[in-house]
Amino acid sequence: MARSFTRLNPVTGAVASVAHAATAEDARAAAGAALAAFAPWSALGPNARRDALLAASAALAGKTDVFVAAMREEIGATEAWARFNVGLAAGMLREAASLTTQVGGDVIPSDKPGCLAMAVRVPAGVVLGIAPWNAPVILGVRAIATPLACGNTVVLKASELCPRTHGIIGEAFAAAGFPPGVVNVITNAPEDAADVVGALIDHPAVRRVNFTGSTVVGRIVAERAARNLKPALLELGGKAPLVVLEDADLDEAVRAAAFGAFMNQGQICMSTERIIVVDAVADEFTRKFLEKAATLRAGDPAEARTPLGAVVDLKTVRHVQALLEDAAAHGARVHAGRPADGVLMDAVVVTGVTDAMRIYAEESFGPVVALIRAVDEADAIRLANDTQYGLSAAVFSRDIGRALNAAQKIRSGICHINGPTVHDEAQMPFGGVGASGYGRFGGRAGIDEFTDLRWITIETRTGHFPI
Repeated sequence: MARSFTRLNPVTGAVASVAHAATAEDARAAAGAALAAFAPWSALGPNARRDALLAASAALAGKTDVFVAAMREEIGATEAWARFNVGLAAGMLREAASLTTQVGGDVIPSDKPGCLAMAVRVPAGVVLGIAPWNAPVILGVRAIATPLACGNTVVLKASELCPRTHGIIGEAFAAAGFPPGVVNVITNAPEDAADVVGALIDHPAVRRVNFTGSTVVGRIVAERAARNLKPALLELGGKAPLVVLEDADLDEAVRAAAFGAFMNQGQICMSTERIIVVDAVADEFTRKFLEKAATLRAGDPAEARTPLGAVVDLKTVRHVQALLEDAAAHGARVHAGRPADGVLMDAVVVTGVTDAMRIYAEESFGPVVALIRAVDEADAIRLANDTQYGLSAAVFSRDIGRALNAAQKIRSGICHINGPTVHDEAQMPFGGVGASGYGRFGGRAGIDEFTDLRWITIETRTGHFPI
């Protein structure tokens, strides 16, 4: 009998899904199937791959209601978040479809007479994508869409927290008519994760690895890939700052900060974790922001009566509460709604945050945000950069030139002016610096990550050799 494991609904405790518990041997078989499918898939013309990806986009969108139910049951997601996930993921597949004819190259002038020299991008081989639970459709599809467009075959290692949701992605590709072995989805029990991931990274057919998740696990994946001399693309943790200068539109900044901090219960890599406000407007901003945060209550996503749903598990609740207790012990003030009810947590704001507190530096990945005062613009930029992370950031000012100057001084892979830190589009180069990882998903930047660059020459004249 095949091994299986169970995922429980974090709100009700009922069974959310039962999935196959793959072994390391199963993982190696999936990589082997991807290798067998690589030659015919990579040989397809770009328009054939484009048609297949467009069909996958339509098939994925057609499963929206199924995704909504799966995300609600497995991770406590709201319907709005689930529908946004499917919509953006379908767009990522359409964007990937547009890239199939952009996997190009160059003709490079050669010093050798009669030598035609070319740089040509070719598929790398089998690509391993390891996706997380928090934006499962977006990040599951992102892990494999551009690799497929470039002519690679893929193995998607599903999250143990949402195996059903990630499994539906595989079902969509099958429904779209993808040949067997081109897209392979592996689900595993939590206790088998290390063995399954290790077997996949070590498999000789796997030539690229991409991982989205925590910085702690990302380091392990990077080290394992490096031992195998395989490039890895890592999109890891964040501690995104949103900087509010004294000439900002405070009402707009409040709305953007609340969205960035509390959308999906703050469980987004780009979530606003630190709101840095200059002293001149700090009192007014704080008053407006606390009023907004007080309206953001959490509830059972199945009832769809509240803007916030559930966090993914009680471990998240305990982590957030530990950060709050530490902050309060060091003099901060905690502004919260009702006490947590299981995995239901209202929006929490912490004011008076200093660098003596854990919440100043540690990623919360929950519905809590730190509000930090800055003396002036220079101090705000210093505070924004006082972190190991560097994924997303935002700056609010009515003076666009000033805001752009500030944005250029903030060390992050992404920075938005007069917009929230949470912003994703399929065609944009997405990724971070520092402990937030390296490499870029999205658009043409993704082509470089998932192809090899070859130098090919053609001699058009008789050669002249010294020996």
